[in-house]
Amino acid sequence: MVSALRSALFFAGFFAITPPFALLIVAFWRLPYGVREDTARLWCRANLLWLRVCCGVRYRVVGLEHLPPGPAVVMSNHQSAWETIAYRTIFPTRLSWVVKRELFRLPFYGMALKALEEISVGEQSPREAMREVEEHGSTHIRAGRWVVIFPEGMRVRHGELGRFLQGGARLACANGVPVVPVAVDSGYCWPTQDWRKRPGLITVRIGPPIATTQRTPAEVSRLVRDWIAGGLVDVGIARRRRGT
Repeated sequence: MVSALRSALFFAGFFAITPPFALLIVAFWRLPYGVREDTARLWCRANLLWLRVCCGVRYRVVGLEHLPPGPAVVMSNHQSAWETIAYRTIFPTRLSWVVKRELFRLPFYGMALKALEEISVGEQSPREAMREVEEHGSTHIRAGRWVVIFPEGMRVRHGELGRFLQGGARLACANGVPVVPVAVDSGYCWPTQDWRKRPGLITVRIGPPIATTQRTPAEVSRLVRDWIAGGLVDVGIARRRRGT
């Protein structure tokens, strides 16, 4: 009961501040991209703070020293909506996201996604989706931005790891940029199939960049998945030791 009330309070605040921030981002459409993203970053920080106050959800980041100086493709497992909020505050650079096109139709939020120039992927064949990711993602990388992609293609329950699609690896290989693997256990506090939030500590583990030169997308994808699988094991061991 307490968990439900605290979660309801979080969502009340979440839905209250989202439209004003979204309208601000749209209003800044003709301003430099950095102004829009900084506004989105402020929205993310506000929600993370509100999540901590209401639901007791905290987080820690391990491995920031691994981030390369230039553009890269971030490939992460995907357990909840938490990482779509938190990653914009964690990675100290301009980010572009690969998102489902249906999200562009959401009131306010969808308009903000368009203003942030996110990379949309429709419900076409996997081959066509990978072509779109490579084409539009390459434009963003050439502009000096990083691209964030969840290769599982959907949220996967805590304790599981889905099949990886090769769109992110193909994008990185085509542009000769490294892939930054990321393991996150957000599903412990923000379950995939339950709207209620659980207090606790989320861990984001960032791995060393994986070079893509002279490697195939299949090889890069396998290396990334293997690292994330190992990272999740490490995160799980640390959680059990903390008892959280």
